[in-house]
Amino acid sequence: MMSTFYTRWLGGRQGGIAIMLLMLLMFVVMPLWLDIFRLNLVGKYLTYAFAAVSLVMVWGYGGVLSLGQGIFFGLGGYCMAMFLKLEASDMASTARQTTPGIPDFMDWNQITHLPAFWEPFHSLTFTILAIFVVPAVFAYIIGAAMFKRRVGGVYFSIITQAIASILTILIIGQQGYTGGINGITDLKTLHGWNINTESAKYILYYLNGGLLIGVILVCRYVLSSKLGRLLLAMRDKEDRVRFSGYDVSNFKIFIFSLGAIISAIGGAMFTLQVGFMSPSFVGIVPSIEMVIFAAVGGRMSLVGAVFGTLMVNYGKTAFSESFPELWLFLMGGLFIGVVMYFPNGLAGLWEKHGQKWASCIRRLQCVSAVKNWAENRRAAKLGATGE
Repeated sequence: MMSTFYTRWLGGRQGGIAIMLLMLLMFVVMPLWLDIFRLNLVGKYLTYAFAAVSLVMVWGYGGVLSLGQGIFFGLGGYCMAMFLKLEASDMASTARQTTPGIPDFMDWNQITHLPAFWEPFHSLTFTILAIFVVPAVFAYIIGAAMFKRRVGGVYFSIITQAIASILTILIIGQQGYTGGINGITDLKTLHGWNINTESAKYILYYLNGGLLIGVILVCRYVLSSKLGRLLLAMRDKEDRVRFSGYDVSNFKIFIFSLGAIISAIGGAMFTLQVGFMSPSFVGIVPSIEMVIFAAVGGRMSLVGAVFGTLMVNYGKTAFSESFPELWLFLMGGLFIGVVMYFPNGLAGLWEKHGQKWASCIRRLQCVSAVKNWAENRRAAKLGATGE
């Protein structure tokens, strides 16, 4: 039973160690080491890690490079933001508006009643379902339209990039319904619970980390199943899998939809932790950054994608604080360097060097233990003979 758990959910002994190290870093080291401002910043980085993990599934194992994961990150974020905004737009809080009871940006745009598609988001249950269903349906439509016609490779990447751009333009253009370029802001409470207090930020940070670990375990389970083996075979020899009688397009649609759901969970947690959602997280630039996170961490490593996300965003923050005019060039150089010299990312470096160091340390520990045992035995014999 335990061996099955290690194999299917943790990815073996090495996978279990990697997850334990990640949990130690997220749940013990970071909260003890960082103040609440920096910890909340790390929490924001971890929401991006959901998108990076989704790209490991879609790109690393599915062989489908999506340059539009920001679409699904934004859809999840906007679903949560709509619920929080409706709660912040009660009659008492909006009494000074021309039309009380609707979000402020709608009132500014002369909208006199709440749009029908906003109404269901009064319910938290519906909102949580929408975070899963809306991106999954959207991804299914895109996937079915593309994969059923055998559109793949660079063409699929360009199409997802174009869809991200179109959705951004649509959100900005429909300012009265979406908040426009400013997005949905001034989010304060979740069912009356103030999400802006320090205690709430700690709780949301741990919730975010717990969900991320849960997503990684689910992905491990999928990859250890027959479906996971088919994904690898499909990535490497798609025609051979098709000639074996499998419908390759259905597998691609499934993994693309699963990646959309994972990204959407990250978007919803981003809205909760940061307190707003805007179209700047939906477009081409954030989508490409998410690919960078996965590439730096290792596009075949779920845990590596998380470390890659943390590393890139820490560098982004440090560079922008120290070199505000150069940080974009530094980030570009980092990405180019990783692609050229470390194509398998941080996970590849660990496989190449880290395991050797670990085995050397274990050998040294074994040698030391044998020496100690020999010395103890000798001391015991000397004591027995009275020497």
